[in-house]
Amino acid sequence: MYDDVLMPTDGSEGTMTALSHAREIAANHDATLHVVHVVDRRVYLAAGKDEQDEVLAELEEEGESAITAVLDRLDETTLDVETELREGVPHRELLEYADDHGVDLIAIGTHGRSGRDRIVNMGSVTEKVVDESERPVLVVHIENE
Repeated sequence: MYDDVLMPTDGSEGTMTALSHAREIAANHDATLHVVHVVDRRVYLAAGKDEQDEVLAELEEEGESAITAVLDRLDETTLDVETELREGVPHRELLEYADDHGVDLIAIGTHGRSGRDRIVNMGSVTEKVVDESERPVLVVHIENE
């Protein structure tokens, strides 16, 4: 039923809660786990022209760290794992990735980062993924941090 499971990461502890569910489903179905982070281009484009390159580099570094944190939690697993760092509008990039890779299930937390970082995300990525996805979406409830 599930050959490919997509698990977006933003580096938050909430992501790790969603990861436990995604890992279990992928393991039970001998599926590939796809771990994706999307650098939100709207964030660095909102910076001044002279700061955009620095902001983009920082966001990419945060994205790589988010992916590495997930891989560290998967260290003992025998799952097939694919990772990708993308750039764009997060929900659109996640849905495009799912289409491009034949993803059968998206496992995503109710929310990731909180406070200022949540405002920066310009709306709920999870809500938009649920509303626009043509495939099943497992939404994992994340307790407020």
